[in-house]
Amino acid sequence: MSRPLLTFTDVWKTYGHGEAQVHALAGVDLAIERGDFVAIMGPSGSGKSTAMNIIGCLDTPTRGIYAFDGVDAGRLDRGRRAILRNLYIGFVFQGYNLLARTTAVENVELPLVYRGVPARERRGRALAALGRVGLEGRENHTPAELSGGQQQRVAIARAIVSEPTLLVADEPTGNLDTARSHEIMELLTELNHEKNLTIVMVTHESDIATYAERVVKFVDGRIAADSRVEEMA
Repeated sequence: MSRPLLTFTDVWKTYGHGEAQVHALAGVDLAIERGDFVAIMGPSGSGKSTAMNIIGCLDTPTRGIYAFDGVDAGRLDRGRRAILRNLYIGFVFQGYNLLARTTAVENVELPLVYRGVPARERRGRALAALGRVGLEGRENHTPAELSGGQQQRVAIARAIVSEPTLLVADEPTGNLDTARSHEIMELLTELNHEKNLTIVMVTHESDIATYAERVVKFVDGRIAADSRVEEMA
């Protein structure tokens, strides 16, 4: 049996000292398999965002082990974590995080620029990624010329253009209306199934979480529930 893609082993994240000390994560154990689609939920201050930051190699545990594909990512220095993110992880954020004066295709090319991919190859891959998310004909539009749903599709294209192993999505529908939200979730579900793309998504919306295969709920820095979606129905 293959090892999980991601594992937390007794992971703690502590801020402050003495009486001001706060445990954002308090001894979390978690395993996520390749190809899983996991929704992380919980109230404000529950630890869900801290867990996501560690999963995305944006932060490290205070103690315990976070392993990414068998590598103790929590012990990597900042530069090596940046390399790991660039090679293996794509990100989608609530606010899209697109460059305002840059076209859709140029935004999508950015991860490939950081990898040093030649201009012709990265343009071709960026156009293919935009096509995959349904934005043919919008390649030369800037974010201001696109709707919120279209901007999020550009962000998803940017996240998948480098063919990551893991997609981390932070409230990916938080700025969208109901119809656009479900369109984005259907797209993420297709990518999960077609590419066996592992997705870890933070959301506070129960209807959005049902698109995932598994829901992990955090409370007070600990996992309070971990269920398959069909078990919750």
